[in-house]
Amino acid sequence: MQLADLFAPLVTIYEEDEEGRTLVEWFAQDWNLFNSALINEAGAVRLLGEILDNGEVTRGLFRPSKRFSSDGLARWEQLRHELMYVNRYFPNANLDVDRLSSLLPALIAEDLPERWYRARLMDGGTPYTIEEMGPPPARRSSHGRANPPGIPYLYLGSDAVSAISEVRPHTGEMACVAEFQLAESLRIIDLRDPRTRMSPFSFGDEDKIGALREDLALLGRLGDELTRPVLPSGAAIDYVPSQYLCELIKNAPYGGAERAGYDGVLYSSSVGGGVNLALFDPARAIGGDVVQHRVRRVAVELN
Repeated sequence: MQLADLFAPLVTIYEEDEEGRTLVEWFAQDWNLFNSALINEAGAVRLLGEILDNGEVTRGLFRPSKRFSSDGLARWEQLRHELMYVNRYFPNANLDVDRLSSLLPALIAEDLPERWYRARLMDGGTPYTIEEMGPPPARRSSHGRANPPGIPYLYLGSDAVSAISEVRPHTGEMACVAEFQLAESLRIIDLRDPRTRMSPFSFGDEDKIGALREDLALLGRLGDELTRPVLPSGAAIDYVPSQYLCELIKNAPYGGAERAGYDGVLYSSSVGGGVNLALFDPARAIGGDVVQHRVRRVAVELN
């Protein structure tokens, strides 16, 4: 198949608009195309013109076609507000769960690191054992970014620094960091950047691509819920939307598989540079060594 055949349906989901933007700009924003450091915007315009064999269209201004507009984001914002402030268990607002469930398989993480880390600040001179480095018992499990109170998940970081950063240490404190190895065949949903994981070229016709563009905006917004900085004083309320999202993922149907649902979610850390994993079933990770670290410095950045 020629590149022009792949790009042609993508072009048709945009329509000309004198106050719009170029196709290269839209492709970069919506699909993460032409975002490489190896090519500038002018080079991308020339390349797209060659692909389409139409240099004129690359110089025009466009906007997304209204034919494919969706209320997914608005419905999420309505649901989010209702869950936080109006109805927690029987909300009137809702998402298109069937549509969302159909997209999740494309977001299953591949090539996960073999080793993950969990940190606890020490409360004395005795280091924690590996048995003490798991999640708290259900009755002592408070609200978390992914879990509701009383339902413990296992929170892991991709490296020791990220894991320690998540427990908000002070300079001079000692932290225990446990190493965990994940069970095989886990279905982990990666919500860090859905646009890099779902290609429009896999969907074929313009109707499916147009719908996907709207879906990606919603998926990106849902991923933001897991990385949004939250103050401890407001966590009990501010974590409710991301808890709802994780429970939806945990129970979402998975095609014709023997077991429904997924095993956890990946999201970017709001306090460190690594990746976090919320594992819905803590038994799906096996603990290993526990190492002590002293926090030498805590950095602060201001806007």
